[in-house]
Formats: sequence, structure tokens, C-alpha cells
Amino acid sequence: MTRSRHVLVPFGTRPEVVKLAPVVAALVAAGHRVDVVDTGQHADAAMASQLQEALGLTPTHRFTLPAEPASARTGALHADAATALARFRPDVVLALGDTNTVPAYALAARGAGVPFAHVEAGLRSYNMRSVEEVNRRVAAAIAQLHLAPTARAADSLRREGVPAERVFVVGNPVIDTLVARGVTPVPVAERRGVLVTAHRPTNVDDPVRLARLVAVVRGLADQVGPVTFPVHPRTTARLAAAGLGGALEHPGIRLTGPVDHDTLMAALRSSQLAVTDSGGIQEEAAHLGVPVVVLRSSTPRWEGVEAGTTTLAGLTDDGAAQAVLTAAAAHTSAAGQARAAALPCPYGDGTTGTQIAAILADERTDALLELTEPDFTDGRLPW
Repeated sequence: MTRSRHVLVPFGTRPEVVKLAPVVAALVAAGHRVDVVDTGQHADAAMASQLQEALGLTPTHRFTLPAEPASARTGALHADAATALARFRPDVVLALGDTNTVPAYALAARGAGVPFAHVEAGLRSYNMRSVEEVNRRVAAAIAQLHLAPTARAADSLRREGVPAERVFVVGNPVIDTLVARGVTPVPVAERRGVLVTAHRPTNVDDPVRLARLVAVVRGLADQVGPVTFPVHPRTTARLAAAGLGGALEHPGIRLTGPVDHDTLMAALRSSQLAVTDSGGIQEEAAHLGVPVVVLRSSTPRWEGVEAGTTTLAGLTDDGAAQAVLTAAAAHTSAAGQARAAALPCPYGDGTTGTQIAAILADERTDALLELTEPDFTDGRLPW
């Protein structure tokens, strides 16, 4: 026997739209009732409503957050989450990833006595200065269902004490989106140049690290090949403030503003290398057989590092640019290109949405979703 559940799916950022669109489509196709909430974290049309329309993710309701200060935005996000739970009264809340939307809706779900399911469960960077890492761990503490993208992520949860029966390895739904849209690898011989993306506050808000980023981009253009750099609005503002915008004027560097997902994927699949501080691009590059240099000192996505197709190279010291260029040279060698192209993608096969829908439809999931109060009045101890 199967179940049809009422699922509330919140999202607030561009990566969540890309990854949740196929999950919502699969839930609806399986007969679940779904309400989708745009939490308002990204208000820019290019990063919000236009992408939602392109991927077919239509919110049931949109919230608008205050522009500033950050404390007001956080408070409104949590208040809106409680409002959404009271309005829609779902059977389960399902959220993805590590943005501030996730703990807000996880806590609201627990407050309303509604079970919570976490997609991308178990990713760990082990960087406790990272807000995203804290958000992931909050989600893990609250979730009844942990929908992990990989076996390594599942193992992280088990080592933290999550019962094995609550952990399901389902892949990452970003691969569903690529498969559905027909985004396939380009033959190695037809690839050229480097795709660069950078937007993390740790990289672009510090003028010293930002200058190192500029040196990296120029070095890639000089030593590897033409660079395509879709510049995030945050990065554009920081470059201007630091007086570094002109430093990226180079015949081998093509700067653009934010691009839509299809355009970004076209650039990625045609590149020999991605140099990025994005998590999603690491997954998408693996599907496309493109090696990656991550502009960070740790990553929640260790599978590429273990496979040798991803190199960590944070902008933490004056040797950063050379470390990136050394890694880039290895990855763009004939051997490096062949290795990345030959390895299977560790992040999923394009069936994550249907797997999640099936797990929620399974009557055996009823017991996992129950929120019960323990009774130790008979003298038993919980340990």
C-alpha cells in the first residue's frame, strides 16, 4: 500500500530552485499534494522568478524579506516559516541543502509537530566557521528522514549517531535537472578554456583574498586558456569597492553578468576546467566529466577530491594563485582530462526525485515520520 502525503517544500536561493524543481515534479507525478514556498532569500528576478519559470517550479506562495539589516531578514524568515506551517498544515516539510531557509523551516516544523525531511543530508565540510555547516547540522538534529546524496554523506550521518534506517542514499537532484534538460558531456577534444565562478563572502569580501582571486583569473588566462567569468553581483560590488575591476581587463578573460542556468551549463560542459567556490558546480562538473579546482580549503563534496578530479586550493595565503595554477595544469593535461571524463558521476544518476517520491509514498515510512514522546517512567534509562 502506498501513501499520498501533503508535502511543504520551501526554497530561497538559485541552487535550491535548480535542485528542487525535479523533486517537486516527481512528488506531484507520484500523487503527493505539494505546496511550494519561495522564502524570498533571492529577490533578484534573474536569480529567482525567471529561473523558477524556466525550470517549471511554481511557488504556491512567495514571501518578501526585509532588505536589511541581516537580523531583520533572519527574524522574518523564521516568522514566515511558522506562518507557512500554520497556513498549509502539511504532513511533512521537505527542504534541501544548507541555506538559512533550511533551519528556519526545520525548527518551524518541529514547533508545529510536523516531521521534517532533509535532502542533501550528511554533507560535511568540517568547517565550523561556516554558517552552511551549522545549518546542515541543525537539519540533521531535527530530521526524521535523511535523504543523502552519496554513501559517504550517509556514513557521516551514521557516525554522528543517526539511525541507519532513517538514512536513504538517493543521489543529488541536480543530476536529475541535467538529465531532464539533456545536458551531456562534450568530447574532451572539443573542450577549451576555463569557467570561473566566485561569490563566497570568505573569498570576495576580504580585499586581500579578492586580489588573489584576480591574480588567479589572470594567471588562468595566461597559462591555461581563455577564461569565462560570469561575475556574481556580490563579486562585482566588491571588485568595484576594492578598485580591482580594471585588473580583469585582459584579452583572455570574458566577463559577463549573471547568466541563466542553461547558459552556465553550456559554458561548463565546453570547458576543460572549472575553478569555483560553488558547491553545485562541483556536482554538475562531475556529471559532465569536467575537473574542478575549488577555491576553498574544504568542501562538503569529498568524492571528487578522493577521485582526484577535484583539488582544494583556498585563497588563504600569497601562494594561492600558484597552487591554483599548478592544479589547473595537472587537470588540463591529457591525462587529467581523460581521467575526469572517464569516471562515473558519484552524485547520482538522475532518479533522485523519483526515489524521494517513492520513499514518501511507502507505508513503511509512516513509522519514521512519527514524532513520539518517550516514556522512561518504568526506570529504564535512554542509554
